[in-house]
Amino acid sequence: MARQKIEAGSKRADAKFKIVVEEKGPYLVYGRPPLRMQFIMPNEVGDSWYFREGRHFATEREPTALCRCGASKNKPYCDGSHAHTDWNPGLTADRSGLLDNVEITSGETISITDNPSFCVFARFCDAATGVWALAEASGDKIARSLAVRGASMCPSGRLMAWDNDADKPYEPNYEPSLGLIEDPAIQASGGLWVRGGISIEREDGRGYEIRNRSVLCRCGQSANKPYCDGSHAAMRWQDGLDAEEQERAPRQEPQTVGVE
Repeated sequence: MARQKIEAGSKRADAKFKIVVEEKGPYLVYGRPPLRMQFIMPNEVGDSWYFREGRHFATEREPTALCRCGASKNKPYCDGSHAHTDWNPGLTADRSGLLDNVEITSGETISITDNPSFCVFARFCDAATGVWALAEASGDKIARSLAVRGASMCPSGRLMAWDNDADKPYEPNYEPSLGLIEDPAIQASGGLWVRGGISIEREDGRGYEIRNRSVLCRCGQSANKPYCDGSHAAMRWQDGLDAEEQERAPRQEPQTVGVE
């Protein structure tokens, strides 16, 4: 089996952490990583600004089977609905690196790499004047800090901010963990947020690139499976988990990626 590529700025989690994507079934989660709801929350002007943690879900069973067809009546867990649901389970994403064929926006002190194929419509990049304009204005300390923050909040890693002098990306320091993204602003539920370098593999053992952050499809409609492509937003897909959870969950400010 070929060795998995590790994305720049990422490190591989302990080998006990692994997600196996069944060809026609669920995600099989190994290593018992914590799994929590993650609500996209706005700032005072309505821009996506931080994640608020919600309810915890058990992953003690090894493996824990999580739904990827979108039809389970026991979400986030698989209940076998994939066997009789009208969906296309085909794993259409190639195994190239996230940084292959990226678009680059260069500024005075930082650059932004952008792979639109992995947009999950979380909209953190739109805050202020947008990460691209902020990067171009990165000679200004505030613009630079906001650009790094906006790119680093992107859950899929589509956007990465790079220090031009060091030629290194700014990356949040995530422990191996999983999140169920919820997006109250558009009344939709998003993908499975995979953090901290957890290995993602197909049933035959072929692995995808190891990444610090990525998002897998939960609605069953992505054209880039196993990854999310934002289809949940267009169809306003909802997982049916407790909508009031966002009000009960304690406020948690986002992790800040330091900028000198």
